[in-house]
Amino acid sequence: MGVYFSYYMTGIIMIPVFIFALICQASVKSNFNKYSKIRNRRGMTGADAAYQLLQLNGITDVRIKQIAGNLTDHYDPRSKEICLSQNVFNSSSIAAVGIACHEAGHACQHAQGYAPLKFRNAIISVTNIGSYAGIPLALLGMFLRSDPIIYIGIILYGAVALFQLITLPVEFNASKRALQTISTYGFLEGEEYSGAKKVLTAAALTYVAALASALATLLRLFLIINGRSRR
Repeated sequence: MGVYFSYYMTGIIMIPVFIFALICQASVKSNFNKYSKIRNRRGMTGADAAYQLLQLNGITDVRIKQIAGNLTDHYDPRSKEICLSQNVFNSSSIAAVGIACHEAGHACQHAQGYAPLKFRNAIISVTNIGSYAGIPLALLGMFLRSDPIIYIGIILYGAVALFQLITLPVEFNASKRALQTISTYGFLEGEEYSGAKKVLTAAALTYVAALASALATLLRLFLIINGRSRR
């Protein structure tokens, strides 16, 4: 009875999290598609915006380059590169300026030694292992009835949840830096600024969804283990 109830409860937990994640992804695509079609009045491209934000913060050792894909924009702290997708690098849309400034915000965090970013970078290797091996190890431990293997799996996947938790202040802070610069220096004004804010807010919610998913998965593992122990 216990194990069946546990599986039932895991389904109840995961369904709303899955729906929330779908809504967040749809919101990102909807806002990006809308504001990527609206050109900003200054004609500023994403690459221009990122470069100017870096200059305003005295950062001269970060390269801005174009990469393939859609919504693949990111900052690479190892190579000190702001990587902007094709729809952002050369685009003068409202969305392009917002996204490019967000990634430049990460470069500012790196240059200024922003603590949450440093901590997140420090646990990336463990997180990568946990994302691939955590759940399989926990399930293998249940199959073998080995508590040590189960707990090793849970600890490894716990690192994934911790990574997602630390990601929230990193992402929200990068967006805050971006929007402050956009507003203060007039990159975008009025409805343009509001559009960029909607794009970045929608993107930030995907990280909230990722954290919710990681926590729900951890709870799911605990419920299954608890149900197994009662058989």
